Amino acid sequence: MSAQIFIMLLNPGIGALLAAAFFLLWLNQRDKTYVLYAAVGYAISATAFFVQDVAFRYIGSPLPMNAERVVSNLGFLLCGCCLCLAVLGRFSLRPPVLFLTAVTTAAMGGLLWYLFIEPSIAGRVFSVSSALGLIAALMAVKLWRVERKHLADRFLFWISAISAVNYLLRPVLILWASGDFGPNETFQSSLYWTTVQFSQPLISIAFALNLMVAIAIDLIGQLQREARTDKLSGLLNRRGFEDAAEALMKARGHSASPPVCLIIADLDHFKQINDTFGHSVGDAVIGLFGRHIASMATGEMIAGRIGGEEFAILLPGHEIQAARLFAESLRACPWDYWSGMLPDNLAASVSIGVSAAWPGADLYGLMNHADEALYDAKKAGRDQVRIYGASVDFPATLARLRR
Repeated sequence: MSAQIFIMLLNPGIGALLAAAFFLLWLNQRDKTYVLYAAVGYAISATAFFVQDVAFRYIGSPLPMNAERVVSNLGFLLCGCCLCLAVLGRFSLRPPVLFLTAVTTAAMGGLLWYLFIEPSIAGRVFSVSSALGLIAALMAVKLWRVERKHLADRFLFWISAISAVNYLLRPVLILWASGDFGPNETFQSSLYWTTVQFSQPLISIAFALNLMVAIAIDLIGQLQREARTDKLSGLLNRRGFEDAAEALMKARGHSASPPVCLIIADLDHFKQINDTFGHSVGDAVIGLFGRHIASMATGEMIAGRIGGEEFAILLPGHEIQAARLFAESLRACPWDYWSGMLPDNLAASVSIGVSAAWPGADLYGLMNHADEALYDAKKAGRDQVRIYGASVDFPATLARLRR
């Protein structure tokens, strides 16, 4: 056994290790089907290189006319298709199944023609390499059109583009430099196949590492979102709300413009709801009111559940009366719409306090003022809105204006 076998085992070994790594990753992230595509792609690649370089060369071909090349090259094409599905799946892009099927079928047709009907190594090389180049070029074109948020995403684009150039131009350059690809018997020792054994591990590792980094970035982002999200209401939790609201207040600076208002809402008699109907009903009330807030809030608003039954909404660009109108719409929560999800004799309501920012105001000063207004609403009988520093009966005033 010569030392060359260890070189020939390089691509199968790398492919097997990467397949195992992606498969283990998929076992912990079963919702990410594209990770499984990557595992399958690298497993097929490892098998194809083993068949091409090791199995039939050292064991001997049991197939007539070196038909094992059909098996290995089909594997290379299927690997390209799986990796294409993996990359596009990461960006939730629609898989081009018809394109991949057509390219693979055409490549296999050319391979069979130049293997059995008009034997030609150049014909086989160009049939398979051109198909792999087109698949890589498709990935590059698709990635060019999507937003690439992270550096790893940009690298995926460039690796796809470089792979396309590699597959499409390398056979042309080698044929131009050497005149041919050598005889069939020594193809594994030819200049062309040597460049394959050198370039393919680099591309495979670079592609896999960047895809893994991109997956890791996704997972970190998901964990960060989960750490800032209240699962019961679907809104930000207190930490998430305070971080986002403080950032907005700091960006506003010490000026009085643009205006900012804060709403704090508190579910009335919530402990009594839990004691009477059980915590599952209390959780349902919180979830439904959180859904109501999410349906009312616009993109620039910051909404969160900051306590057991307490919610906060920061309204940038809102004057106090606009914030009051918004608070009234929150108070008019359509509990009857969800009557099937709540007991018939449950009369849920909410009290709300509103405060407006002043020059130099910080988040906690704004929250203290809104809390005081909320206390006024509770003291006045609950199920109403109060503005900090104002004693006007807004519903009565609004009714008079409508007359």
